[in-house]
Amino acid sequence: MIRRLRRKFILINLLLVGLVLTVVLALLVGANARRLEEQSETAMRMALNWKDGEIPRFEIGAPPPDRSGLEEGRRFSLVPVFVVTVEDGTVTSVNDGGQVDVSQETAEEAAELALAAEENRGVLSGLHLRFLTDERPDSTVLIAFADQSWETGSLRTLVLTCLLIWLLAMTAFFFVGLFLSSLALRPTEKAWKQQRQFVADASHELKTPLTVILANTGIVLSHPSDTVAVQSKWLEYTQEEARQMKGLVEDLLFLAKSDDARLETHLTAVDFSELIQGCLLPFEPVAFEAGVRLEARVEPGLILTGDESQLRRLVRILLDNAVKYAGDQGAVELELTRQQDKLRLAVRNTGSLIPPEHLPHLFERFYRADTARDRSQGGYGLGLAIAKAIVEHHRGSIAAVSRADTGTVFTALLPRR
Repeated sequence: MIRRLRRKFILINLLLVGLVLTVVLALLVGANARRLEEQSETAMRMALNWKDGEIPRFEIGAPPPDRSGLEEGRRFSLVPVFVVTVEDGTVTSVNDGGQVDVSQETAEEAAELALAAEENRGVLSGLHLRFLTDERPDSTVLIAFADQSWETGSLRTLVLTCLLIWLLAMTAFFFVGLFLSSLALRPTEKAWKQQRQFVADASHELKTPLTVILANTGIVLSHPSDTVAVQSKWLEYTQEEARQMKGLVEDLLFLAKSDDARLETHLTAVDFSELIQGCLLPFEPVAFEAGVRLEARVEPGLILTGDESQLRRLVRILLDNAVKYAGDQGAVELELTRQQDKLRLAVRNTGSLIPPEHLPHLFERFYRADTARDRSQGGYGLGLAIAKAIVEHHRGSIAAVSRADTGTVFTALLPRR
């Protein structure tokens, strides 16, 4: 899928760039074609004002000719032009200005075609000439002709240059698009892999309780004459697995709503210090039974704006995680302090250290750092992912470090407002 998406990305970029380049280069060619046509017309207007017996010369420093061509009889033209004089339908003279060689037959044919035209200007395609007709008061007709070959040559060179530029630009943009698609689709590729892994993990976690439920119900159904009291063990197992599966589904729904920004939040002023004290009480007997020493240093009166139920869940997740992995005769320390305009919640536990390569993945869904996070200790590997979602929903950040001198520490920074 990612490869197909990359090809589409490159193709769309090339189509857009190619379209823009084509339009720009077409406008460039069109503008140059119009400029060349205007140059030919200007040269023909100048030629119509040539005086008999005078050879036009190029005047250094002279102003450029205007479109009327007046007072420009002595100006030299860079465009190959010649003028034919027609009196009573007969070509009487051909003035080539000393610039071109034109035969009498070609001049007469060109004059005949120009006079037959409905307009006083146009193009003689067969002869590759432009013409401009000027009727004088004495019934004399002057027809200026400009060779169109230089226009065609210039345009051909320009078109070939534009095609070369287009090909080089498209080749360059292909490699640029290949590079950019790799960068742009890297997060998508990562998200796609995570989604596939997430579906596989969720299916695996749901498969276990469903298997147990089906097995238990199968045992119950195999003894239809037994009473509920006799079958209570299997029914209790079924209920416990169903309860765990319900918790898993609720956790998945919580994360899905968080991803989709549909998580319902009731923001109020929460006494975070008091909330943490309330969360510590239920964990004291749990820690005592696990042989874990639980200590807390909570600065009183720390208040922040947030969702009380979500913040309570965050504290419980971090405490539950710390107690589970503190180890025999281990210790768990919770600390809440003020850090500038934020509140810092740190939960430290002893026990086995988490390898450095696993630390960046601790907050991923269903992730377990080898045997340190197996299902035998409870949970599905969603707790820390939910904790991260809650912290980010409150515009905060959470991180984990695991070192020999400090143990494993989860630190959450939450803005007070």
